[in-house]
Amino acid sequence: MYLKFKRVKPGFTILLSTVFLLGCKDNVLPKPKAMLRLEYPDSGTAVQEMPDYKFEYNQQAKIKIKNDESLIVDYPKMRANIYITYKRVDGNLDKLLSDAQKLTYEHVVKADGIDPKDYVNKENKVYGTFYTIKGNAASPAQFYLTDSVSHFLTGSLYFSVKPNYDSVLPAAAYLEQDIRRIMETLRWK
Repeated sequence: MYLKFKRVKPGFTILLSTVFLLGCKDNVLPKPKAMLRLEYPDSGTAVQEMPDYKFEYNQQAKIKIKNDESLIVDYPKMRANIYITYKRVDGNLDKLLSDAQKLTYEHVVKADGIDPKDYVNKENKVYGTFYTIKGNAASPAQFYLTDSVSHFLTGSLYFSVKPNYDSVLPAAAYLEQDIRRIMETLRWK
């Protein structure tokens, strides 16, 4: 007795070979999540002189002067800006303080928390508050400074990206140090 073999079509042979080859691989495992390592350079400082005040800022930033009362400290590589506005105190200190605090606390809707820290420099007559805003708020940091008699300055940090606290946190922490430098080096004229 003879065995009869049927002729197998070439397409079926290729399909069967592919199934065997792919079926012999190891199980595919997902890649573990990696943490992004961001390093920001330590840079020198420069001085910005305005008609009523001056301060030191990070040389990585570029200053964009809008007028005598407002300017932008621009960080193009980080897509971030610190907006600074100056106003003269003319019997309206309570209103200026209220407006600055109101602007900060408008972020409470998206914020997980707002942490105010008072700043006092009696020697140079610079007093104010620095606010760290946690969560997916539009601005992760804001501040105001005054001498309580003639000068009032506010500042807000904004990123040119959709607010995502975890994503902007490293850059925000770096820029908070720059804001503190601005606050500590501010001098009224």
